[in-house]
Amino acid sequence: MDFAYTQREAELKKRVRDFARERLSPISERVDSVDEYSPEVIKLLSDGGIFRYVAPEEYGGAGISSVAACIIREELAQVCTQADVSFIMSLFAGHALAEFGEEEQKRRYLPALATGEKVGTAAITEPGGGSDVSALETTATLKGDDYVLNGVKNFCTMGAAAEVCIVIGTVDPSLETKGISAFIVDCKGKQTGLETHIMKLMSPHPVYQLDFDGYLLPKGNILGSEGQGLAIVLSMLGRMRTTVAAAAIGMAMSAYDRTLEYVQKRVAFKRPLVKFQATQLKLADMLTEIEAARLLALRAAWTRDREDSEESMMQASMAKLFATEAAQRVIDEAVQIHGGYGVVRGSRVEYLYRTIRALRIYEGTSEIQRLTITRSATRKVDK
Repeated sequence: MDFAYTQREAELKKRVRDFARERLSPISERVDSVDEYSPEVIKLLSDGGIFRYVAPEEYGGAGISSVAACIIREELAQVCTQADVSFIMSLFAGHALAEFGEEEQKRRYLPALATGEKVGTAAITEPGGGSDVSALETTATLKGDDYVLNGVKNFCTMGAAAEVCIVIGTVDPSLETKGISAFIVDCKGKQTGLETHIMKLMSPHPVYQLDFDGYLLPKGNILGSEGQGLAIVLSMLGRMRTTVAAAAIGMAMSAYDRTLEYVQKRVAFKRPLVKFQATQLKLADMLTEIEAARLLALRAAWTRDREDSEESMMQASMAKLFATEAAQRVIDEAVQIHGGYGVVRGSRVEYLYRTIRALRIYEGTSEIQRLTITRSATRKVDK
């Protein structure tokens, strides 16, 4: 593995960084302080060509790549959380369609996702399910030419904005996991049998609860085949986990940059804080953790772009586990160095302190990642 970016990757990183600083930075504090999704951010991402990376080239996109996704998420998350989650949820839907969709479905949805005309997301978690993806109660009963959806989905990021939402439900509860299937659902606007409700988290985030009550969905909107839903979701989660690591790195880098700027200006006992050895040691540890996390994430992304295997799954879990836990430590240290100003509501490090916490939970908790790593390592030994 070459640890240097290719010329195309380096150009992408610079382009997204410039875009984030020039177009997103002026509005990030405002849009990141509200719970609802931001049409303004979606428009900016569309105009900036960022959504092109959620679809293959033959459908109007720039191609789907784990390395590219990590580059984009790190740069967006460093500046604007709304932009980061808007991009990645469309990538989830786009990647699922590209991997498992019928040709007609790809042509119907992927070009619109690539331009930002349509927003994508996924509705997986249920009130009683949590980390157990297979523990679902949402049903999809085929009646004539339609599936009838009934059930509740929680923690659906961008749910109220999405016209391409990958929803899982069971076509027959008696089949257990073999009945779990995936469907393409339009959640935007008022629809008979579907209501969306904002869920207020400790940090503002455009996350929704979806209530399906007799929602009619054409049978042509099934993704893959009946019974393939769990395999689809697990495959996508394995791909997305590496990008969660990248988002965490972006947030940690934002905290580090703000802290470095702060300690150079803040004077205590007639000296800038950066002149104190204790401060220097903290900064060194913060930067080292960020670099270590970035290397793990890029290795996992590089492997995923080459193979869909147990090894790539283990690397993705390692990257997500380490990067999210490390980012939590880095941001906590940033708050500590800022002192009283670090806990003032509205400061950047205070916002990051609240926001980073969710990343150790969603798309598989840190505990789930540890179990995945250990099981994979054990199977390698057995072989």
